[in-house]
Amino acid sequence: MTDEGRSGSENEERRPTRAAQYVRMSTEHQNYSTEYQAEAIRRYAESRGIDIVRTYADEGKSGLKVDGREALQKLIRDVVTGETDFSLILVYDVSRWGRFQDADEGAYLEHLCKRAGIGVQYCAEQFENDGSLVATVLKNMKRAMAGEYSRDLSNKVFAGQCMHVMRGFRQGGMAGYGLRRLMIDHNGVPKTVLNFGERKSLQTDRVILIPGPDEEVATVNRIFRLFVEGRRTEREIAKLLNDEGIRTDSDRPWSRGKIHQLLTNEKYIGNNVFNRVSYKLKLQRVRNPPDLLVRAFGVFTPIVSAELFEAARLFIDDRNRHFSDQKMLDHLRVLVAAHGWLSALIIDEQDNMPSSGAYRHRFGSLIRAYALIGFTPARDYRYLEINRRLRALYPEFVQQVMSGIQEAGGSIEQDDETDLLWVNHEFTLSVVISRCFSTHAGSSRWKLRFDTGLKPDVTVAVRMDTSNAVAADYYLLPRLDFPQGAIRLAEENGLHFDAYRFETLQPLFELTRRRTLRRAA
Repeated sequence: MTDEGRSGSENEERRPTRAAQYVRMSTEHQNYSTEYQAEAIRRYAESRGIDIVRTYADEGKSGLKVDGREALQKLIRDVVTGETDFSLILVYDVSRWGRFQDADEGAYLEHLCKRAGIGVQYCAEQFENDGSLVATVLKNMKRAMAGEYSRDLSNKVFAGQCMHVMRGFRQGGMAGYGLRRLMIDHNGVPKTVLNFGERKSLQTDRVILIPGPDEEVATVNRIFRLFVEGRRTEREIAKLLNDEGIRTDSDRPWSRGKIHQLLTNEKYIGNNVFNRVSYKLKLQRVRNPPDLLVRAFGVFTPIVSAELFEAARLFIDDRNRHFSDQKMLDHLRVLVAAHGWLSALIIDEQDNMPSSGAYRHRFGSLIRAYALIGFTPARDYRYLEINRRLRALYPEFVQQVMSGIQEAGGSIEQDDETDLLWVNHEFTLSVVISRCFSTHAGSSRWKLRFDTGLKPDVTVAVRMDTSNAVAADYYLLPRLDFPQGAIRLAEENGLHFDAYRFETLQPLFELTRRRTLRRAA
């Protein structure tokens, strides 16, 4: 080889690896700021001769899912389409890649990169992402821990919100017409009235509701009197206010639905109601049934008398009771024929039919009512019905386990708060139900989630049949063998999983049976 050729070869060998860095910060910790991550990644790259040529940054974005993380989406899109000028992606740690509730989601995104010939390295982790057994185990454990952290944080935040609600503090949202948001300090001393779009500046500050301007308070009471005493419909009241030039709190014309919401909102009699809608872990927005609402009575200054509010509520309930099931469904059929689709807002805008809440109460849910008239929403919400049914079945399965153990001669105690079972004063046991769902190919799958917070010694997993009506079989899973947060099962899973599968719970009962041992001579 000539000197010139040898020199060119050496230059190629010394050429540094080109890398892109991905940084993400939610709002939880300042020590996870993108600047902090970038500095740590820079030191990692310099020590290994890596040249950072591109940065993808998501600031103020949750790591629970890919949605909304535009930088990560662009990174994956560039990788998949081959529009990259780097061969390595540097990330601060596994949690910055994502706190996915399904650890497989983070693994899948990394797999897309690897399949395109681009590796992923986590700079602050104690392992090299080299595909070794140790790295694979640690990485999967870190992914599960990252997801569990978000679940634990979500539970703590919700508990804190409930505590603040019971103390009379407002948990987000607009004040509503006739009310205003007052910011107070940690001692309850008033600070300032928050205008539309303004937020409290200190974490220790709190927000309460107070009566708004006198003319708005008078208008709210007028709306209630027109409805109760004047027997005006919501639409008639809305038209009357609009004709008089009175605007809503958001400076818009009044509508039938807006009037109905005002007439049914308990904040006007001083109650603080929370948890109407859940969006935990950003997985699915769910409207909660009445028994899950968190309610504090009389914590705000009321602007409507309790008698007037109750009269309006009774009038609405009585109006809904006049409709038979068939009549209510006929109204839905006419409505979907006119609009082409249905929603709670469309239903609440109608004068001649019950409210969306009445349909939920009568038929169990809007989805159930939709199904009865043959209307299918663009998104499939059947799993909400299935989950509700499984929640109702859960106490039956727990009682089945407890009765079986007691009949076998074992002792069992149940923690009223956690439902954790203490068997023979020797080990703890938890019961979980696994819903069956179908893949796009038509195969059945089940996901088992372990209670990693309570850490039961044994988890009894009830695997439902394809109709999610009855139990198909049972898995008895010891924590020593299955410490992770969740596992995914197919119809057949190999000996590693199916060695713990049983057709009935009788093996569990036999394990807990107390036996008399003869004393040795």
